[in-house]
Amino acid sequence: MAKAVRFYETGGPEVLRYEDVEVGDPGPGQVRLRHVAVGLNYADTYFRNGTYPIPMPNGMGVEASGVVQAVGEGVTNVQVGDRVTYTGFLNTLGAYSTERLIAAAPLIKLPETISFETAAAMTMRGLTSSYLMRRIYDFKAGDTILLHAAAGGVGLIVSQWAKLLGVNVIGTVSTEAKGEIALAHGCSHVINYSHEDVAQRVREMTDGVGVNVVFDSVGKNTFEGSLDSLKRRGLMVCVGTASGPIPPFNPALLAMKGSLYMTRPALADYIADPAEKAELAGELFDHVGSGRIKIEINQHYALQDAVQAHRDLESRKTTGSSIFVI
Repeated sequence: MAKAVRFYETGGPEVLRYEDVEVGDPGPGQVRLRHVAVGLNYADTYFRNGTYPIPMPNGMGVEASGVVQAVGEGVTNVQVGDRVTYTGFLNTLGAYSTERLIAAAPLIKLPETISFETAAAMTMRGLTSSYLMRRIYDFKAGDTILLHAAAGGVGLIVSQWAKLLGVNVIGTVSTEAKGEIALAHGCSHVINYSHEDVAQRVREMTDGVGVNVVFDSVGKNTFEGSLDSLKRRGLMVCVGTASGPIPPFNPALLAMKGSLYMTRPALADYIADPAEKAELAGELFDHVGSGRIKIEINQHYALQDAVQAHRDLESRKTTGSSIFVI
C-alpha cells in the first residue's frame, strides 16, 4: 500500500497526517511515479498554514524525484523506467508520497550525473537559483548582491553560482555557524542580523554605495533594511516571506530611497515555457553534475516524520537542503 502525507485543515505542523492511499492507473497525459526522494521546501508551509489557499483535504509537497512506473495515453516526453524529477505549484501538489499519479508535463529527465537525492534537494531551489542568476538581472563581474538566508538551500546555490560569474555576495545569517557555511560556499562577506544592522553594514562594505540587487526571501522583517541596502536604481527581488508578508506601502517610497526597482517573481512563470525550463534545468544540471556547484543535503527525514521536519524548518534549525528519503 502506498503512503502519503495529507492534511484536512490548515494550521501548524500537527495537521499533517501520514496515511495509506490508493494509487490507480494513469489517465491520459499522466504517469504513475515511484518516488525515491522528496524535497522539503519552505513553500510547503504556506500551503499547510493557508497562506496559499487550496481545497481541503489535500496532499503536501511540490517536489520529488523517482522512476516512471506506468504511462497513460498520449504521454510522449517520458517512458517507463525513466529517472525523473519535478517541481511546480498546484500542478505537482502531493509530492509527500511513496507513489503517485502526476501529469507528465512537469517531469524533467535526470541525467545519470545527478542522483535522486540531489535532484529532490535542488530541483525547486536550483531552478529558482537559475532564474535568479540568469533571468532577473544582467549580472556583470564586480556586481554585488545582498543575499538573505545565505546558509539556506537557495542561498548556498546562489552564492556558488554568483562566484562563478564573478559577482560578490554579502550574505545574511542568524548564527556564527551559518556564517561559516555561507563563507565556505562563495559569500564574500556575511552579516549576522542577530546583532548587526544589515543596511549599515552593507553601506560600510560598499563604501557607502549599496548593492546592485537584493534577494530577499524573509519579507516583513527585512524589507526596509533591504531597500536601505540598495544603490541608486538598484533592484529589490522579493522571493519569499518567511517572516510574514510585506506590509502595504506607498510606491513613492521607492523613489525616495533612490528610484529603486522591485519585483516579486514566481518560479512557475520561469518554467512555464518548456524550452525555457529545459534551458534553465540544463545549465543547472551541468553545473551540479560537473561539481562546480555542490548541493548540501544537511537534513534527511523519513516521510512519516513530516511534522518534525516542518517544525525544524520553521524554527530555522535547518541549513542547506532537506529531503525525505523513501
